[in-house]
Order: sequence, then C-alpha cells, then structure tokens
Amino acid sequence: MLIIEPVIERPWLAEWETAKAAIAAAMERAQGGGTARARERAREDAAGVYRAFLDRLRAFRVLDPACGSGNFLYLSLLALKDLEHRAGIEAEALGLQREFSQIGPGSVKGIEINAYAAELARVSVWIGEIQWTRRNGFDISKNPILKPLETVECRDALLNPDGTEAEWPEADGVVGNPPFLGDKLMRDRLGPEYTEVLRSVFSERVPGGADFVCYWFEKARGQLIAGKAGKVGLVATNSIRGGANRVVLDHVLDCATIFDAWSDEAWTVDGAAVRVSLVCLVPLVNSGVSARLNGRSVCEIFADLSSGDTNLTQAVLQPENGKVSYIGCMKKAPFEISGELARSWLVEPTNPNGDKNSSVLVPWMNGADVTTRPRDRWIVDFNHRTEEDAALYGAPFTYVRDTVLPIRLTSGSVSERSKWWLLARRASDMVERVSALSRFIVTPRVAKFRLFVWLRWPVMVDGQLVVISRDDDTSFGILHSRFHETWSLRLCTWLGVGNDPRYTPSTTFETFPFPEGLTPNIPAAAYAEDPRAIAIATAAKRLNELRETWLNPPGLVRREPEVVPGFPDRILPIDEKAAAILKKRTLTNLYNERPTWLANAHRDLDAAVAAAYGWPADISEDDALARLFALNQARAHATR
Repeated sequence: MLIIEPVIERPWLAEWETAKAAIAAAMERAQGGGTARARERAREDAAGVYRAFLDRLRAFRVLDPACGSGNFLYLSLLALKDLEHRAGIEAEALGLQREFSQIGPGSVKGIEINAYAAELARVSVWIGEIQWTRRNGFDISKNPILKPLETVECRDALLNPDGTEAEWPEADGVVGNPPFLGDKLMRDRLGPEYTEVLRSVFSERVPGGADFVCYWFEKARGQLIAGKAGKVGLVATNSIRGGANRVVLDHVLDCATIFDAWSDEAWTVDGAAVRVSLVCLVPLVNSGVSARLNGRSVCEIFADLSSGDTNLTQAVLQPENGKVSYIGCMKKAPFEISGELARSWLVEPTNPNGDKNSSVLVPWMNGADVTTRPRDRWIVDFNHRTEEDAALYGAPFTYVRDTVLPIRLTSGSVSERSKWWLLARRASDMVERVSALSRFIVTPRVAKFRLFVWLRWPVMVDGQLVVISRDDDTSFGILHSRFHETWSLRLCTWLGVGNDPRYTPSTTFETFPFPEGLTPNIPAAAYAEDPRAIAIATAAKRLNELRETWLNPPGLVRREPEVVPGFPDRILPIDEKAAAILKKRTLTNLYNERPTWLANAHRDLDAAVAAAYGWPADISEDDALARLFALNQARAHATR
C-alpha cells in the first residue's frame, strides 16, 4: 500500500475532490434560481463531470511486470473499485444517479514468468473481485464464476525467447515487487547464458554490476519516456541508493522525478528479513507533483533517496585521492589456516628449493578481526608462482591441493580453475604500496561503526577490508573524524541483517575532499611542520593509544615474538581469566558503549580536523556536508 497509495489512490482521490467540487457547484446552481432550462443545464453539467470522471477511472490500467501470485494486482483492483464506489456514493449524496461498479479484473495487467504463479495471480484477482462485490452487497457473476483473464501474461518481462528485449503493455500505473537478486548471484540463479544475453541487451543502460531488480527500473524508465506509463512505483533492495545500482536511478532521473519514496524499510522475502527501498516515479513533464520522502513532505528527492539542500549524488571523484585506497585480496577458496597449523609449517626444515615455508605463509585478517578480536588466522599465498614452483613448498602445497583444488574445479572462472593454487585476486597494486610503508590503515567494508585501525605488512587483508595506503597519523585522524564518517554514511550503500553501511574506495573515499594541503597525494613529510597536521596527528595518536590500551591492557596480555622473525608479535592473554575479559573487549563493544573518555578523544580529534578546514568545532553535520560538497565540486572544476 505504500506504493499503491501514491501511484493510484492519492492522485485519483485528488482528482475526485476537484470533480466533486465542480459537481457540488453545478448542483447548487441546479437547485437555485433562474429558468428551468438553466437549472437543467446545470444538472447536466454535474452529471457530465461525474460521467467524465468515471470514464477516466474505468479506463485506468495498472501493470505489475513481475506480478508473482498477484498481490499487487489484487490490491490495485480493490483500490480502483473502492474509488469508483466512493465516487458513486458521494455523487448520489449530491443528488446524482449512482452507477453500479463497472471496474473489474480487466483493469489490471500482469507479467509473470512462472506458469503456476501466473495462474494463481489470475485466481487471486478474481477472488478480489468476488470478495469486494459480496462485501459491498452486490451479486456476483455465476456463469461462470471465474472467467479467463488474458491481461495476466505468462512470460519473461525482460527478454523474448529469441534474446531480444521484451515489450511491456501500456498502462497508466506500473507497480510491483521485482525479484531481488544480487549481481553476483545472477549467473548462478539465472544461468550464465541468460545472464550474458541480458547484460548485453541492456549494456548501454544498466551497469554490469547492478542487481537484477535494476532492469525493471530501466524498463519502467523506457515506459515513462515512451508515454506508455503515467506513474511507476516499484520495490527494490535498499542498495539501489548507491554503487552501480544508483547509476540506474541517476539515469531514470534524467527523464523522471521521484515523487514518493521510502528509503529504508523492513521487508520479508522467503522468510528472510531484508531492507528495501520503495520508489515512485512520474515523468518530468508532471514534475509539479509534490514530493514525500519517508512519509514527510520534501522539496526534492535525490537518486540516493535523500533530500535536503545538498545533493551528494553529484559528488565526483577527487584526483588527489586516486591510487590510495584498495579492496583487499579475494581468496575464492579456503586458503586460510589456523595459526597453530601455520606455526607447525613455519618451523619445518628448508624445502628442496632452499626456501622456508615463511615465504608462502602470512598472517590474514578480515573485517571480523578488526571489529571483534583477531582470530589468529594465516593464509597460503604462492604470490604468482607457477604450479611447479608452488609444489616445492611441501606442506602448504599439499594442503592447497587437497582442500582448494576440489572447490576450484567447480568454479565458473577459467582463471580460477587453471590457476587453482593461487588466490583469485591478490591485489598486487595494494600489496606493492603497503609493503613499502611502516604501517597502513584499514577499515571494514561493512560494519555498524566506521572504524579505522593500523596494520603492518606482511599482514594480508581480506576483500572485506578497505586498505588506505597511508602511514601518517594526520591521514588517520582525518578519516576517523565525524566529517568523513558523515560523508561516508551519505554516499555509501547498506547491507546485511543489521543494515550496516558499506565503505568503498570509490564512492566514499575517492570523493571525500581532504583539507587543503593535507590531501592523500601529498607525502606526509611535506606537511609535517604544518600546525594543522600536527594538531590532527596528536589527537589521532591519542585516540589510537587509548583504544589500544583498552583493547589489550598491559596487566591482561603478554607479547610473544612469532616463531620466525619478520612477523608481528602475538598478543596473548596471561591466563584464562584474562582471556574471558579480553573476549568482550572489542571495538564494536567499545563503540556501542562509547565511554566518556572515547567521546572526549573523538571530540578533540573532530575539533582539530574542523580547524584544518577553517570551520568552527561545533559546525553542524548539514553545514559540514554542504561545505564538503562545495569543496568537492570546486576541486573537480579546477582540474577540468
């Protein structure tokens, strides 16, 4: 109903109120003075207004291009019949002859690829018709009770059998809940051939990384442009607000306006809780329609389903931020091993090639290791070695052959099958950058809180971590300020049961405008004497030291050198009681609690970063975002 109300009910109720006012005025004239002919003409005028309204309403058609078992069609039909019924009752109260309901199942159209669901949708629509008729005191048709409903078609809404783009029937309103399927699952669920054809047909309009639901939004855009739809209301996963998905909405807004939306709502699909966005569109020619976002009136709704004075969807990449942030490595198979197993291999004798296993074993961390406690995991990394060279490292190679090879043989990637002993993507550019630094910054891609921590090479990071290849406290402090956090929350996408924000190198880091003179393309040594940089670095270092002491109190932990040199020391609890206490000392728990000392440390850091921008320490988030956006645009124009 959050879609049917704005697309169907609200505009028709507004039109009826206008028509009803005209009818009332005409009937007042019909009952007033003047000649009998004048009064008769006034009554005819009132009847004409009523008749014209009914004709328009009865001609209105609703399409659900992914109708499933027909829920949207069922509710749309009831909404139209209720509107017709209300108009009849209120017209009768004004003195006109009420008409019987003529709106029926033919007013709704559907497309559904599953034959059983399509037939169920037809039955559902007829049940809705019968229920409404009986509920309002009318007799139902019995010869037969259920009639054919050709307006619900059983076919693919996107592709024809010959691989060409499918056409949608014309309709005044398009509503529905297209299937939720992430881009990475499309090949497995839809088949590689269908996926390739679909992406090829829509290649100029839908990015390859977009979710399946985005193809329905692109088709709806085409209907609006062609004049084959008046209003559109569709459900999408809430990730449509960002990334490759939002590119589709950006495209839609070239010809349409979002006039009603719910940016982030709970939804249940197949028993699983997900988060969705509900988006209602109208052609630009009708953009005078007032907008509502999350149930409140706004001036405009942007492509990220936000509103306000600053449209951050127009933020662009900052050249100063390029080649600094990276997504970690992708394994695509169980290359991970426990620390205990890794250490047993590390102390083994030299291999036949004269090399130790330490050349192909490195500590491994993912997002959970950052937000909770490090799990002491390692990874086998043969680093572009040939299969013959990798085989010279006996125990690691045997493990990978026995554990990884069976999985890789089933991979749809030719590269992953043929080079089964290697990580799927080692992120060599990232490794080259961070291995030359004394330390580097990481943040989880998806997490409740936007946390940044320090790591040191040779720790290898998983693809669920974003790496920032900077080793100075000033960069760390700017990233951990509330200004960068607010910026990233507005430009990110949202994932998971907890609806956690997702940080990306492109949209959230590379768009962010650092303070002038402190940008990531400048070596830290160049601003080492800058008072702004010193103030930020001091506050950032203090924050990090306080957190580290809380996470690993000296009285509860001991540091033990690794079994071979060159790797980070191990931080171990001194006893079982200490281990139980440390288990609860995680960054997530710390930021959930947010003790006063932590809030004070962030306050001091925020003040130093605000001063670096030339802003007051108590600047509001809205003002800060507006200034950051202006800085983003100014730098982009300066490089053109």
